[in-house]
Amino acid sequence: MKYKSQKVAYWFFALSMLLLVLQITYGFIMGFARIGFDNLHEFIPFNTARAVHTNLLVVWLLSGFMGAAYYIIPEEAQKELVSVKLAYVQLISLALVGVTAVIGFHFNIWEGRKFLEIPRPLDYLVVINVLLFLGLILITLFKGKRQTTTALVLSMGLLFAALLYLPGMLPFDSQVKDSFFRWWVVHLWVEGVWELIMGGILSFLLIKLTGVDREVIEKWLYVIVGLTFLSGVLGTGHHYYYIGVNKIWIIVGGIFSALEPLAFLAMALFAVNMYRKGEKKHPNKLALYWTLGAAIVAFVGAGLLGFAHTLPQTNLYTHGTLVTAMHGHLAFWGAYGMIVLAIISYSLPNLTGRKLFDSSRGRMAFWLSNIGMIGMTVAFGVAGVAQVYLERKFKMDFMLVQKEIGIHFVVLVICASIFATGIILYIVDFIKHGQPTDEALEIKN
Repeated sequence: MKYKSQKVAYWFFALSMLLLVLQITYGFIMGFARIGFDNLHEFIPFNTARAVHTNLLVVWLLSGFMGAAYYIIPEEAQKELVSVKLAYVQLISLALVGVTAVIGFHFNIWEGRKFLEIPRPLDYLVVINVLLFLGLILITLFKGKRQTTTALVLSMGLLFAALLYLPGMLPFDSQVKDSFFRWWVVHLWVEGVWELIMGGILSFLLIKLTGVDREVIEKWLYVIVGLTFLSGVLGTGHHYYYIGVNKIWIIVGGIFSALEPLAFLAMALFAVNMYRKGEKKHPNKLALYWTLGAAIVAFVGAGLLGFAHTLPQTNLYTHGTLVTAMHGHLAFWGAYGMIVLAIISYSLPNLTGRKLFDSSRGRMAFWLSNIGMIGMTVAFGVAGVAQVYLERKFKMDFMLVQKEIGIHFVVLVICASIFATGIILYIVDFIKHGQPTDEALEIKN
């Protein structure tokens, strides 16, 4: 039987959808600026749009992860959430922190640290918010009737994500020290503990959608956890090549960067293998598409494309170019964006009682968003390679190079429009499902 406190998850998912739309909007502002339509420059200059775009990415994904935890933990622990009211307080405070940060960026109130731009006072509010969230899910888990590997891995990923936010709050006068610890947050989140969160959600979905025995699926989780810690932690070294640290990091970073794709390969093999073994013909095919798609696209975007440009011999040329944007867009979309959309696709029919998953609109949302994102990745990749050759090989001026590669951003905006169409269709489906009902939650799995 489902649990009434799982309704909280719906509102975190709704916040995710809203922030995703805002993130895409700011992406278009940057895209049009790159092809000469920079009419908003006086109000939203490029650097502001970039900061808002990347920070909204982090917040909508965190909101999605929190919603996933509020849905998964009660079901895995077989216990209602310890306090629904505090969960709503945590949701409101998360939304307020996000809105305050975005408004602040427009008034140049921010820290000048890439990916960690929110002002320092807001950092403390983030810590309080996350501590409240962790308290709710961990107490629920340990007071529950059972503690499954799936729930423990998900909780461990969320706990470590919170702990690794703290090094980014330490003040340093040295740029080298500041960059060193900043990567503890940025890299160890996205190429470390977030993979555990993805693994936990992926495991839960595969148990529900394929019917494969829990014991078999959770054994794979141990493999993924091991590979993540082996490669992800020391793989941080590939960010240290150019910040003034000891040269040993070139060797360590190079070796372990080469191993990082293994964790994502394991996830892709894990998902496809479980699907093939599964005897359960679950009717929610859309959730299955998003689940398998997340594992496969994550391997290509985060694994292969990450490997393609983080080795020292390559990164010497690609560092700080649009090749990074190529890798980043497909990696975040596959590894984290798609898994959030997968858990939403699975949970919405259960929360609302409306079985709208077998629709052409849902399938179009899946294919258009993925085709659009692949097109964007190719456009970034071609522009990035051209940038590398023109800047590094032929020593052309940076601004001249940007003008030469402008045509690729026309292609990028076209592909982004396809992607945005898919997301709009997904959100239409989200709205059509309606809000959660107690009656739906009383229906057995």
